[in-house]
Amino acid sequence: MTSTKEDTATGTAPSNAERLREELSHYVSLTLDRAVDKVGGKLTDVTGKLTDIADNGGQLPAIGSRILHGESPLGSVVSEKAKSVKDSVVDKAKDLTGLGGGRPGTGDVKVTNLVEVLDVGVPLRTAYDYWTEYEKFAEYTKGVGNVSKDEDDDITSKWTTKVGPSTRNFEATVLEQIPDDRIVWTSEGSKGTTQGAVSFHEMAPNLTRIVLVVEYYPSGFFEKTGNLWRAQGRRLRLDFKNFQRYVTLTDTEPEAWRGEIRDGEVVRTHEEAMEAENDESDESDENEEKEENEGDETT
Repeated sequence: MTSTKEDTATGTAPSNAERLREELSHYVSLTLDRAVDKVGGKLTDVTGKLTDIADNGGQLPAIGSRILHGESPLGSVVSEKAKSVKDSVVDKAKDLTGLGGGRPGTGDVKVTNLVEVLDVGVPLRTAYDYWTEYEKFAEYTKGVGNVSKDEDDDITSKWTTKVGPSTRNFEATVLEQIPDDRIVWTSEGSKGTTQGAVSFHEMAPNLTRIVLVVEYYPSGFFEKTGNLWRAQGRRLRLDFKNFQRYVTLTDTEPEAWRGEIRDGEVVRTHEEAMEAENDESDESDENEEKEENEGDETT
């Protein structure tokens, strides 16, 4: 108490802003500890937490890019949870001190973010090849009505989808597509826009983990209202599971597109990719045959 009185007398007492900063720092520390404890459980619980974080706002690259660049779903959600708490506290501090530029009640569109992780009992290449068959999505999902592609255009595709009584059409554009690794896309439609990424991870010779990250911006009264009920997210989650079921149980061989796209441009066509794979296969066969012959000569 004596120190406080002396500081006050000399005019160096902590300001209200400094006290607020100390309290906020303490609050952030406690909140982060709780967040890490909550997330540190089962991987199956991580998917739900990822979705909860995403539904509260944020940008697709925040969690999705971490996953696509090699971080585990658990590590990604811990990192982004920490950032989310920090940003939330900073925003509250700005409101309290009158420094924030945002105005409540401006009617900003709430973005639906979704992160889903599923395992399928097929090899990595098989899972990826099935995903590239967009035209067949309508056969085993309920949310996709039709998908069409121009034979001369490997980047864009036209989709008709349905969520409840609402039907929407949009055009999807692939920004990046790396065989057996990942696909990143955007889509534009009259009722909303979407950014998405899907990545494929080999867990075992016959087990593949698929990570799906989607960010949806609704447009129009019904779409925004439906967004409040997370209808789009529920439909997408169900159809993702339908994909899992189809890939696991079907006996049909996929007719995949094995080309490569970077920065929205095709850098390797399907034909070029298949030719390269055939050349590698022939070279591998020749090497094996050579090794066998050398072994016979030694014997």
